[in-house]
Amino acid sequence: MEWAQLRAGRTLYEDDALLVLDKPAGWSVMGERHDTDLVRLAADGGEKLWPAHRIDKVTSGVVLFAKDLVSHGDLTRQFNQRTVEKTYLAITATSGLPARGRIELPLSVGRKNRVRIAAPREAIERHDDVWSVPDDAVLDGVSTYPSTTTFERLEESPGGTLLAVHPLTGRRHQIRVHLAWIGHALVGDPLFDKHATSRTGLHAYSLTFDAPDGRRLTVTAEPDEEFAALGGFSAPSGRPWSAAEP
Repeated sequence: MEWAQLRAGRTLYEDDALLVLDKPAGWSVMGERHDTDLVRLAADGGEKLWPAHRIDKVTSGVVLFAKDLVSHGDLTRQFNQRTVEKTYLAITATSGLPARGRIELPLSVGRKNRVRIAAPREAIERHDDVWSVPDDAVLDGVSTYPSTTTFERLEESPGGTLLAVHPLTGRRHQIRVHLAWIGHALVGDPLFDKHATSRTGLHAYSLTFDAPDGRRLTVTAEPDEEFAALGGFSAPSGRPWSAAEP
């Protein structure tokens, strides 16, 4: 796909400093050396972009780019200071999740750069719909990263559960690992299903951040029918997919 074609069909918002795209699943934000790398594709098309954050290659949805280094610095500070509000839509192949929940599980990086919970699986406890591990269960001798994910259950179907998910910390693979380790892995997630045949059930639905002109801006990407079909869902009539607030 040519950059001009992708840009024209996937732009959610643009001004002099910013470009926000609806990334297709299966495309990387940057760091790959082929034609599904958005930053490289833009460069090949004559446009220099700096990503303010990244979402996984298997994840679709909102990605925020800066057009200059000054804007990039301001945006990355917002992500680092956790003033950016992020909502994802997630589809699990399971049922039984509560109406609302909070996952307080520290992450670490194990063998082969694989993200995992920094504690034995059997140490995970659930109290009042909060999942956590005791301090004395956290692994010694590894770097650990406190991580928090909250969610609201939007719908259930025979094919799974649709969640609105808010990663309050922005760790690599956070949503995917948190949900899997509490027993509710995403549909089609190759991290936990080596034989997955569908795309992964994770979509970056919205970002709320401060634009360079001072406005508080929310940009939303509606998921497509392919995503909805993963759990047998359709877009709710008369309201956005994610009606819940973080």
